[in-house]
Amino acid sequence: MDLKIEGKRALVLGGNRGMGLAIAGALAEEGVDVTIAARDERVLAAAAAGLGGARAFHLDLADASSFAAFAEAVGDVDILVNNTGGPPYGSALGRAPSDWEESFRTMSLSVIRLTDLFLPAMRRNGWGRILTVVSTGAVQPIPVLGISNTLRAGLVAWAKSLAPEVATDGVTVNVLMPGRVATERVHLTDQAVAEREKIDVETVRQRSFSQIPMGRYATPGEVAAVAAFLCGQPASYVTGSVYRVDGGYVRHV
Repeated sequence: MDLKIEGKRALVLGGNRGMGLAIAGALAEEGVDVTIAARDERVLAAAAAGLGGARAFHLDLADASSFAAFAEAVGDVDILVNNTGGPPYGSALGRAPSDWEESFRTMSLSVIRLTDLFLPAMRRNGWGRILTVVSTGAVQPIPVLGISNTLRAGLVAWAKSLAPEVATDGVTVNVLMPGRVATERVHLTDQAVAEREKIDVETVRQRSFSQIPMGRYATPGEVAAVAAFLCGQPASYVTGSVYRVDGGYVRHV
């Protein structure tokens, strides 16, 4: 399918590895002018080279004071993919207030602030795509990700609140909700569960597989294909929606 976005400009946060890199690659294959941003400059440079020389910018989501200068350096974009890392592992109970505050700044407030900076140009141009990547923990909480579950759910509500505010400007706002994806982050999550329950990692993996109707983790490319569609012209009437890519893991209607 021709997504009709050749020549569009995209910014992918966390585009240096995992799902972010896969999404950046899928957009580049559609002829999109891709910019990636992340904190790890060494990995960022390698990722940009692998994308055929995509533009790359250092960005620390904990440093809100840098956002305005960052947005000015990047320039106007047509597509913004909000993809952030996760907070430290642990339950929702008894966490230090600083854990909640720091995670909110890096996972939620950063997304909201950066979207506010890039959205005006999209509205002026009458075309834009805002896609925020969360996880199924937002609707089916994951035991070792108490803070993440909470903040991801908040981003879903934010996106659904924003969508009708900009719909008549030709800007869509959607949420991508991957399930278990074969990335470094999921491997670390499996390790955290194994340590918490005092079992081996392979047992955790096989248990996860048994809970997923497809019996496996997704590949980053499978998630990226859905992301690219939501950023494309054929998805112009899709907004305020949550798209799950979870192999059937979440069962509720």
